[in-house]
Amino acid sequence: MTAATHSTLFPQVPETADAVLDGLDPEQREVALALSGPVCVLAGAGTGKTRAITHRIAYGVRAGILQPASVLAVTFTNRAAGEMRGRLRELGAGGVQARTFHSAALRQLQFFWPKAVGGELPRLLERKVQLVAEAAARCRVRLDRNELRDVTGEIEWAKVTQTVPADYPAVVAKSVRDAPRDPAEIGQIYAMYEQLKRDRSVIDFEDVLLLTVGILQDRHDIADQIRRQYQHFVVDEYQDVSPLQQRLLDLWLGDRDNLCVVGDASQTIYSFTGATPDHLLNFRTRHPGATVVKLVRDYRSTPQVVHLANGLLGQARGRAAEHRLELISQRDPGPEPAYTEYADEPAEAEGTARRIRDLIAAGVPAGEIAVLYRINAQSEVYEQALADAGVPYQLRGAERFFERQEVREAGVALRGAARAGRNDSLLDDAEDLPAQVRAVLSTKGWTDRPPAGSGAVRDRWESLAALVRLAEDFARARPGATLSDLVAELDERAAAQHAPTVQGVTLASLHAAKGLEWDAVFLVGLTEGMMPITYAKTDEQVEEERRLLYVGVTRARLHLTLSWALSRSPGGRASRRASRFLKGLRPGSGTLGSASTAGGGGIERGAGTGRRKVRGPVLCRVCGATLTEAGAMKLMRCEDCPSDMDEGLYERLRDWRAEQARELAQPAYCVFTDKTLMAIAERVPATDGELASISGVGVRKLDRFGADVLAICAGGEGSAGDGEVR
Repeated sequence: MTAATHSTLFPQVPETADAVLDGLDPEQREVALALSGPVCVLAGAGTGKTRAITHRIAYGVRAGILQPASVLAVTFTNRAAGEMRGRLRELGAGGVQARTFHSAALRQLQFFWPKAVGGELPRLLERKVQLVAEAAARCRVRLDRNELRDVTGEIEWAKVTQTVPADYPAVVAKSVRDAPRDPAEIGQIYAMYEQLKRDRSVIDFEDVLLLTVGILQDRHDIADQIRRQYQHFVVDEYQDVSPLQQRLLDLWLGDRDNLCVVGDASQTIYSFTGATPDHLLNFRTRHPGATVVKLVRDYRSTPQVVHLANGLLGQARGRAAEHRLELISQRDPGPEPAYTEYADEPAEAEGTARRIRDLIAAGVPAGEIAVLYRINAQSEVYEQALADAGVPYQLRGAERFFERQEVREAGVALRGAARAGRNDSLLDDAEDLPAQVRAVLSTKGWTDRPPAGSGAVRDRWESLAALVRLAEDFARARPGATLSDLVAELDERAAAQHAPTVQGVTLASLHAAKGLEWDAVFLVGLTEGMMPITYAKTDEQVEEERRLLYVGVTRARLHLTLSWALSRSPGGRASRRASRFLKGLRPGSGTLGSASTAGGGGIERGAGTGRRKVRGPVLCRVCGATLTEAGAMKLMRCEDCPSDMDEGLYERLRDWRAEQARELAQPAYCVFTDKTLMAIAERVPATDGELASISGVGVRKLDRFGADVLAICAGGEGSAGDGEVR
């Protein structure tokens, strides 16, 4: 899933320096041969930038132009640094230092601290959250877990932008940054945090950079010693450099210009952490004689995917857009990107799961498929849909919905309120179930309006808002439901997702997907308000959202699907619109979202029919009430309607499922979920058709498991599994 090419695990080390250049395209070769003076490599997504710069270093070393110990290559993640070191070893340049900014600075700080300051370097604070919490308490500010994370992030941002506590409120006021709390309050916490560190003789990771900068500025002898050691610098992902990192780089360089930077302004998506593309965009101004090489040959994605990526950036505005790269695919043609409009979010998730299942059946490994969304709160409906489809999945960069801290805390609070009943004063003015839930969750951070900005507070609010919406849907489906009924529903929904994490389809946010790639990518939830996100107000914030979508598009090698839903729940008002970023790109988007495009222009509707299928309400088979919850719709009855489930049959099905899961080495939900087994035990199907009509079965599971299930329903025991789920 990385940008590495699919080579052998142990390639042969090139015999000569010239052999290092074999296989490079003309532009990559130009990078490799540009070994003196400032060099700026503008490298688009999938163009082999890591290959170019590692071959550049290796060629210089193997040709005797560069001494391995004199080269320092820096990047932003330990994974990227490790990959770079590995490639350099394979090319016969194993003595080169490849590190993150923090790692390189820490080594220098540890070595020179006794000489520059005296004594031992203060202890490095691995996690600053606890100290920030203490600082907040001393300032008489109460922060919950997620607010604590956000304030900690603000302190980190202030330090990498070289903003001192006293200046923080003014700097925030001048910028378009949305602070998670009152800036004056954060400034006080920041100042107290710094005081506590001094009192306890500890430093944090940002201090590593700040102190190294301070020593190099004050001690010219130490700066000269480092400059004698390192003669040549390479910086990867240069668009993500912060002002503090740039200051350190300048001090490492001194008055020399043996610097090679690599980046792509169109992939700047971390400005909220202090990253800025300005250093990349200004490189030629600062270094007028720089060699500039553009890498635009895309080896990752098909021409169809690249065409969409180019079109997306073609509509961009702003300074970064002026420097965009027009990619040229080097791969054979593939399928056109698919655009699919669904009636509602559950239909979108179910349709996505069906397409994924079909790809896996066609030979695409599950690990080469990803579902990417804007915020982590969107994951739950896809977790459920993939589980129902029997597709294993893994979450990257996020906890499963019911394992998130705020969701667990909300469950505890709701359970306590349900036990207390009307003895809980919180519920005095709450007339119905949704009002009760809103009242309880308001103590956990939910408000009727989303918080400004992004970050943990927003993520927490999104999770709690999802619970509020669930309560509203639950109350509509079961008018007489109590808080205790809702708690039981939450417990059951959580229990259905307790399977361990397995290797499978990746579910990830767009931010977490940076630097990765897959054969097939599904970009979901592409509606106004989600892409761009509602709190992207300024032109630059909107443009960063566009770049985020561009990053998502360029993760796909072959298959790319973009989808959106017109309403949140089945039967809801179709008030949503597809993302503005797709206008002019998807066929038929001239009349964005209008009924006149239905069935035309290459846009698929619903499950892929020629026109959008209108989904009517799903009715309870017992009382006729409208069903809105996925579990109730699977059972085709309200949760509190009488069940005629055969308990013995249900237990036999569970035992059979456990045996199948062991045979297949997969979690039980990949065979059938609990709700599907309950539906089978209630209806006791006798034929393939009756079994296939139960939600969660489907054609593939019918082929694989149908005979066993029908045999068990008829009083038999079924048989052991003999292969993987097809």
